[in-house]
Amino acid sequence: MPSLKEIKGRIASVNSTRKITSAMKMVASSKLHHAQVAIQNMLPYETLLEHILKSFLAAEAEAQTIYDQERPVKRVALVVYSSNSSLCGGFNANVIRLMMQSVKAYADELGQENVEIYPVGRKVAEKARKLGYLVKGDGSAMVDKPNVHDCINLAMELGRRFASGEIDRVELIYHHFKSAGSQILTRKTFLPIDVESELERDHERDLTTNIATRKSQEYQKKNQRTHQTVGQEQEVVPLNDNFIVEPDMNTVLSQLMPKLAHLMLYTALLDSVASEHAARMVAMQTATDNADELLRQLNLQYNKSRQQAITSELLDIVGGSVNN
Repeated sequence: MPSLKEIKGRIASVNSTRKITSAMKMVASSKLHHAQVAIQNMLPYETLLEHILKSFLAAEAEAQTIYDQERPVKRVALVVYSSNSSLCGGFNANVIRLMMQSVKAYADELGQENVEIYPVGRKVAEKARKLGYLVKGDGSAMVDKPNVHDCINLAMELGRRFASGEIDRVELIYHHFKSAGSQILTRKTFLPIDVESELERDHERDLTTNIATRKSQEYQKKNQRTHQTVGQEQEVVPLNDNFIVEPDMNTVLSQLMPKLAHLMLYTALLDSVASEHAARMVAMQTATDNADELLRQLNLQYNKSRQQAITSELLDIVGGSVNN
């Protein structure tokens, strides 16, 4: 059994670690709030662009541009989103695992030399180089300070290479932020753009809370559902606005499709950043809870050892007085 001094030192060490994990949890919670605000500010633009594209598709389904044409796949590019730092649970490990599976699937068919990696995040960039993958560019700065201009530059480069035939398919691998306690690992095609499937994808996000416990989320969803049921029904806005298109549908779509591509990359970046902070917040909360449990056990062990030492000393004193 360890001595009282050893147990006391262990308690001090766990207490120090607990202060760090608790502070990191609060920092991640604050960053998550800012990431949620960024997504919330982006949603009106996303909603309006989708509304326009759906209206155009309803008006003329045969309209096509170079960015939505399927062709035989000979060379593939993967845009993979991760974090720049660790201590966020299995966030980076899950992304890297899916990247390796995707590269292996394409390498068996096309050869590994025909699979390119565009890393957005230091962790996935280091792992891709370590595995010997063909790495293009470095998007680590985009994770620290997400902005739409870097996403536009990346989308323009990918679009130019796709239009010139250098690459035939581009895929995105990232975490879709559903709520503070749920991040969905997603792999989807970026180019060629399938407008219909992109407009029908999962848009559900809970941007109102940083609480990650399941009971709290269920309670909040139940209250929101009740509130929506009691409230008045909103008027349904018609989908087709009968836009007057000049000069023609294909020209307008050729301008809107790149904007949709920019939005897809920016949305994936914001989702990934929010998912990173949510995963780190949950991981640090779990670490703090484990430290609390360990402190409880150590304090119990310390009290037992201390009581045993006191009992032994009393027995020695009583035994000495009887002998005298």
